[in-house]
Amino acid sequence: MSKKVGGSKPQRYVQPSLLMALSSGQSYGYQLIQSIGEYGFLRGDAPPGMIYRHLRQMDEEGLVTSKWNAEGDGPAKRVYAITPEGLEILDAWIHHMEKQRDRLDSFIARYRQK
Repeated sequence: MSKKVGGSKPQRYVQPSLLMALSSGQSYGYQLIQSIGEYGFLRGDAPPGMIYRHLRQMDEEGLVTSKWNAEGDGPAKRVYAITPEGLEILDAWIHHMEKQRDRLDSFIARYRQK
């Protein structure tokens, strides 16, 4: 298959992936890096720097909250949780993805009719 086919920008889906992971409960960065790969938008592990930049930006925008957790062994970990505004944004992402899916389904159906 040509490299020109199916070009993508997987980082476009980092925000909804993080919000989806956090919608199941609070988590810290390393767990999020491991879990968002399950959604299929990124190949391999997500680059930690990119994930932490997104988390920091979403924290500043009020989509997530974060706090330090120093309990247990090892160094303190920053724990993230989704906010009500973050849930609204996730809902908007889902609506956008559904519209994209519908357009793709329509395109494929037209192709199959030929």
